[in-house]
Amino acid sequence: MITAIYPGTFDPVTNGHVDVIERAAGIFDRLVIGVVGNPQHKQPMFTLDERVAFLNQALDGLENVEVDVFSELVVDFARRWEAKAIVKGLRVISDFEWEFQMNQLNRTLAPEVETVYVMASPEVSFVSSSGVKEIASFGGKVDGLVPAVVARRFAEMFPDGRPGTPEKPGE
Repeated sequence: MITAIYPGTFDPVTNGHVDVIERAAGIFDRLVIGVVGNPQHKQPMFTLDERVAFLNQALDGLENVEVDVFSELVVDFARRWEAKAIVKGLRVISDFEWEFQMNQLNRTLAPEVETVYVMASPEVSFVSSSGVKEIASFGGKVDGLVPAVVARRFAEMFPDGRPGTPEKPGE
């Protein structure tokens, strides 16, 4: 059985992520989605529990895909799952520049783990989590950019479609 991991913050998961996951799931026997529990240099909009729930709902039906949380180095997460590969999605050239550097570091730390790049499908190549959050925070519709569960959550957070601080549930 060949296992791969697909790490990220998924804040939130987008249809671009889902595209990469579905395609990678067709390549590997098992694909483990690794949600970073405490991302450095980032303050997530969504809680860890929300991000995991979004992924589980969006990926329902993909039998060989699991969602897990990690807070160690990506290569250590790969080793924990006995993964042979790290899947990375690429949208644009600048993604490759960053991922190339990460690949070199990961190869130094874990030469037994390969990095496999999956190019984003053209219809989602422009979608990013940060872009989606900005659109939603200014009242824009994100349907078609994110799974339905995420779009519904944004609608709850920004009920009047107005910019500003998101409302917490129950406020």
